[in-house]
Amino acid sequence: MENLINIQKTFEKVIAIDSRINHREFEDCIFKNCDFSNSDLSNNTFMDCEFIDCNLSMISLVGTSLKTVHFKNCKLLGIHFNTCTDFLFQVSFQDCVLDYASFANKKMPKTNFIACSMKETGFINTQLSNAIFDNCNLDNAIFNDSQLAGADFRTAFNYKIDPEFNPMKKAKFSAQGIVGLLDKYDIKIE
Repeated sequence: MENLINIQKTFEKVIAIDSRINHREFEDCIFKNCDFSNSDLSNNTFMDCEFIDCNLSMISLVGTSLKTVHFKNCKLLGIHFNTCTDFLFQVSFQDCVLDYASFANKKMPKTNFIACSMKETGFINTQLSNAIFDNCNLDNAIFNDSQLAGADFRTAFNYKIDPEFNPMKKAKFSAQGIVGLLDKYDIKIE
């Protein structure tokens, strides 16, 4: 990882806790079983990369570009994705822990969140049209002024979303999930 430009490389079992890895480019790279927790990964570019079984908790991504980056079975606690560069920002998540993350002000249409824990994750002014939340735990996740048109919440659970503050035309919900849309009214549905 010392190289400034890394193309089609696989990084396995890299342990770089509390480290600074800045101003690097990674294209078509795979990161497996790596631990970058509490590290500063600011001002990097990741394009067409995959993170598998990695611990990325509490990393800093200020000014970092995530262009078509897939995270699988990763720990991503407390990451402020809102500090990433907006240009070509595209991510997807499968079997990840995204608790306490922030996606404020991000444009993320059609983003896939598959089987993720997203407790207290912030979606404030986030563009999530046609996003998929498949089997995701959204306990205390914050949706405020987010565009949810066409989003699929049918198998998501523990969410509380106020339709008055989040446009959600044609969004999909299961019958049991309706409770999460009516929570603020403090009514009982039996």
